[in-house]
Amino acid sequence: MTQLITTELVELDQNLGNSPEDVIRHLAGRVAANGRATEVEGLFTDAFARESKTATGVPGGIAIPHCRSTAVTEATLAMARLSQPVDFGAKDGPADLIFFIAAPEGADQEHLKLLSKLARSLIKKDFTGALRAATTEAEVVELVEGALADKPASHAAAAPVDAAPAAGAAATSGATPAAATAAAGAPRTKRLVAVTACPTGIAHTYMAADSLVAAAKEVGVDLQVETQGSSGAKALDPAVIAAADAVIFAVDVDVRGKERFAGKPVINAPVKRGIDEPDKMVQEALAAADNPNARRVPHFGAEEQAEHEAEVKGEHIGQKLKKALLTGVSYMIPFVAGGGLLIALGFLMGGYLITKYADTIVVQNSLFNLPTEFPDNAWGPLGAYLGAVLFKIGALSLGFLVPALAGYIAYAIADRPGIAPGFVAGAVAGFMGAGFLGGIVGGLLAGYIALVIGRLQVARWLRGLMPVVIIPLLASIVASGLMFLILGGPIVAITKGLNAWLSGLTGAGAIALGVILGLMMCFDLGGPVNKVAYSFAVAGLGAASLDNQAPWQIMAAVMASGMVPPLAMALASTVLNKKLFSLAEQENGKAAWLLGASFISEGAIPFAAADPLRVIPASMLGGAVTGAISMAAGVGSKAPHGGIFVFFAIDNFLMFVVAIAVGTVVTALSVIALKRWAVKKTVDTVEPVPVTV
Repeated sequence: MTQLITTELVELDQNLGNSPEDVIRHLAGRVAANGRATEVEGLFTDAFARESKTATGVPGGIAIPHCRSTAVTEATLAMARLSQPVDFGAKDGPADLIFFIAAPEGADQEHLKLLSKLARSLIKKDFTGALRAATTEAEVVELVEGALADKPASHAAAAPVDAAPAAGAAATSGATPAAATAAAGAPRTKRLVAVTACPTGIAHTYMAADSLVAAAKEVGVDLQVETQGSSGAKALDPAVIAAADAVIFAVDVDVRGKERFAGKPVINAPVKRGIDEPDKMVQEALAAADNPNARRVPHFGAEEQAEHEAEVKGEHIGQKLKKALLTGVSYMIPFVAGGGLLIALGFLMGGYLITKYADTIVVQNSLFNLPTEFPDNAWGPLGAYLGAVLFKIGALSLGFLVPALAGYIAYAIADRPGIAPGFVAGAVAGFMGAGFLGGIVGGLLAGYIALVIGRLQVARWLRGLMPVVIIPLLASIVASGLMFLILGGPIVAITKGLNAWLSGLTGAGAIALGVILGLMMCFDLGGPVNKVAYSFAVAGLGAASLDNQAPWQIMAAVMASGMVPPLAMALASTVLNKKLFSLAEQENGKAAWLLGASFISEGAIPFAAADPLRVIPASMLGGAVTGAISMAAGVGSKAPHGGIFVFFAIDNFLMFVVAIAVGTVVTALSVIALKRWAVKKTVDTVEPVPVTV
């Protein structure tokens, strides 16, 4: 196994900048310079994206930026002791000890165990004190390797969780304070269980576990932890869970197997709070154990905890709805993308009139009995048969658009018990012709009704039936009944009016719509705003026809605009002015040509992450121009994805290319102009100061 840290990966008493971004970029460069990553920018982007989700500063002047990245070739630690501490978001102030953990996307378990063990060591004051006192890089490496080896006996009892495997097993202990007290005949003290988990599962997961166990030990409470990390997890013993008085979820992701804790009083918070305030979380859990009205883990595993966390953070209803809608859209898109491309291929082989023949052909014909009646522009009898099959498969796939949207909106609100009512409400919306809007309303209804039913207190014998029978049955009846009896009609009227308006858009109205869609597609490069515009386009494809081509035109404008940012960054960084871009950006620019041509807007993210105030406005300008040209020229796309490679499904392909080319040039020239002249002059006067100190 390769060495995780070397002297070349250690920097002592250096000024690496004034922000986490500066420090992470520098350490990513150090990792790449030592041949442990293929590129700086890709590693930095992944690490800074992780940092943006949750700050990695922890108490004691420590920060642990970390990530998994495809750019990393071998698991690596890079360490910096800063002469000028940088604020990484810890409550007690800036950090001077920075450990950058870079793990490959497919890191092996042994490396992940070592990385996790290091993270746990960083909450020990003697270890961090020794790091601050070290005088050479070699001494730091020796200290780290000592921490990664078996722990000395003096540390073995630091926390019961250390007795478990570092791979994230449940923290178990033998004679706990609670057990000793019970054995002596005294009243049983409280018992707690906890789950810790973070998105990456390398550092915070294990640090939070150790911090919580240590805090519980100080007050004489038995607390056992299940760490759901990247290096594996061992579930808590069901008997331990059953005996627990309350549960702590210190997590940034969904708890796996949450139903095991059903009915237990629960304290839910981000994983970082388990590191920053473990004592408060333990006290809150003890108080919840004595409170009959305390929030409890629901019996059907719904997202009640996420809602509670949102309330604590002051998250308003709009943010909750946005999360639910984006969940529905993300699960819907595979049905649409695959189905749309199959329909496009069906049109290619069977002709655009295959819609009239498809049902008859797939039922009455086969490869050994090819059709004799088919569209004139089909690729002969074989092409007509294959085209009909592809079209029908695609149409059936696309038919799941509204049910899947509604089903997974309900899932985001009420977890698994919401799926069935959501799909049913979506199917009702599709049957009534309520379309995309009906799916959204049906999904929200089903989700919240399922959530409310799941909160009802029922007899213990009935709880097992709740998630599989009672909640789906009642929520389906209520949500779908409301759609049929009250809401469906008005939504159908609105949907028909919207479709009629879109179909009638010509001239300035169509161009304005193209501008708006182009701006949305380029605003956040695959983020929520981008997804809203894309979902709006794909939702209309089912209503498109030769007589109503507006949905195809909207799809073309959305796809063309989304291709502009990566193509423009590629043009600017590899052709027009390489000097304005780093070597890493130039390499990313080469890849961005293919990503842009394939309609993968995320190809521009490395550029936007490095320079958002210049790249994003320039991208939006080019996207707006492309959307306007596409709509003005009446370009249409029968495929929801694929970019330039689905040319056969694009009407007026020449103007499609022209619109993309013009927008690409506009964005490329704009970003170059902004990089040349839109520069903060004050930066130049500040930067040299640390160098002269």
